Amino acid sequence: MSVPVPHTAMVLAAGLGTRMRPLTDGTPKPLIEVCGKRLIDRMLDPLVAAGVKRVIVNVHYLADQMEAHLAGRTDLEVVISDERGEVLETGGALAKARPLLGDDPIYVINTDAFWAPESDAPLRAMAEAFEPELADALLMVADTGQSLGFDGAGDFFLGDDRRMVRRNDAPSAPWAYAGARIIRPQLYDDTPIERFSALRVWDELIAKGRLMGWPLDRFWLHVGDPGALKDAEMWLRCHGE
Repeated sequence: MSVPVPHTAMVLAAGLGTRMRPLTDGTPKPLIEVCGKRLIDRMLDPLVAAGVKRVIVNVHYLADQMEAHLAGRTDLEVVISDERGEVLETGGALAKARPLLGDDPIYVINTDAFWAPESDAPLRAMAEAFEPELADALLMVADTGQSLGFDGAGDFFLGDDRRMVRRNDAPSAPWAYAGARIIRPQLYDDTPIERFSALRVWDELIAKGRLMGWPLDRFWLHVGDPGALKDAEMWLRCHGE
């Protein structure tokens, strides 16, 4: 049985943005603009449109700038998970924020990628596809042939039953993690607050057959470095933004 559209999201915004230097020397990566719109807002706006009411945002690098920007978002409740004193990565961030997440399924969102055209439809479709009795996490995945700025060989294979398998030693895989997922927050119950990647959790779920994927049906833009930023802006201008 699918779940209602989650009303809570965790937005990961604490990264150092080292690959985006020199643009991030004085600006946190989520506040970098793409065609006049900040990266974090390119994900917050679809979340609000989908019905999300509350976001937990972790902050570390240039945290004061992040908090000042988020204070201007009056369309949803923003809760800060303060990581100024430590870098926790994508898994540790959720472990630290666990008391803030509640017990219903939530979105977890990166801030260095987005889909076009912008819409809340993919988020709603993910909620419709997420079946917590069959999986503990549902990852949005992008077709590497329908993306820009992703320079890897792909992350996952996707079975007919939507269960995920890591690429591992295969030369390539057709699907890349698209920076959005729905999880059961209970995944992080009793997890020590330490620096670790969410990949550790995903591998555990894959072994249990509890990690599933949802194929994004739109073009995906990953903005990882200044070159990818220029390419994304060119693509958006060519497609009417």
